[in-house]
Amino acid sequence: MVDFPQQPAAAVDPSILALAPPDPLDMVLRCAVATAIGVLLAIVYRRTHKGLSYSQSFTQTIVFVALIVALVMMAVKGSLATAFALVGALSIIRFRTVVKDTRDTAFVFAALALGMSSGLGEWWLTGIGGGVVVLVAVAMYATDFGGLYKSELVLRFTFDQARDSAGYLGRIADHAQRSSLLHVEPSGDGRSLRLSYDVALRKGATAEQLTGAMAKTDGVSDVVLIVAKNDTEF
Repeated sequence: MVDFPQQPAAAVDPSILALAPPDPLDMVLRCAVATAIGVLLAIVYRRTHKGLSYSQSFTQTIVFVALIVALVMMAVKGSLATAFALVGALSIIRFRTVVKDTRDTAFVFAALALGMSSGLGEWWLTGIGGGVVVLVAVAMYATDFGGLYKSELVLRFTFDQARDSAGYLGRIADHAQRSSLLHVEPSGDGRSLRLSYDVALRKGATAEQLTGAMAKTDGVSDVVLIVAKNDTEF
């Protein structure tokens, strides 16, 4: 049996295993890109927001999330030990804010993803991903994607049951191109009804004209017209 001579193991330079010192200019660039993409997402969120649950603090949170996630990715920098340390440190933080709109969650995830790509220096991913998210958000807002109607108004009023319902029905038909009954609530004495109608105004008709006509109708009182932004509860 022939023994082949073994080559001595090459000594590993400890300097190779050490992480390169961070470049301050590169760190500033990554933070700036993360902040810029966060501001862009916040502007798109504000411009395309619908409903009554808008929050200025949430809009600012989008910017902070993108920046902070970028800082986290720069802090981890491929170190598994650092990643576990950050997870342990962040686990003590509790977030009690309830997200009222599920669409808000999408913007939070977008800020997380783009903040991660910025922190890792993946510029192509940041640019293309951010552009696609913005285009999709603007396109959905412009086309009213998923909406049932282009515009909605909720008409509420009290009707005396001793009167003829043809009166208020005619008023609604004169000013609305479409209407549907949403809610009927009888009074305690059984003499009146609290009615709610979903209406879409005819071209040229105004909310003031509809409410004025309803107020002049016999048996109708307490007329209220509410602008429904897709999330109004009846």
